[in-house]
Amino acid sequence: MARPIKETPELKGNDAVRFNTLISNPRPVTQEEKERARKAYEVMKSISNFQW
Repeated sequence: MARPIKETPELKGNDAVRFNTLISNPRPVTQEEKERARKAYEVMKSISNFQW
């Protein structure tokens, strides 16, 4: 039997300000990161055998 999911704590003060700043201004993704993610996706796609 699964345990219940606990409530997520609220962010307050400096933590809330820092989180809001980071989420509002994401860093750009480099072409190298995009290519690495694409390769990982292709590997996962090649080894999966889902029947839809």
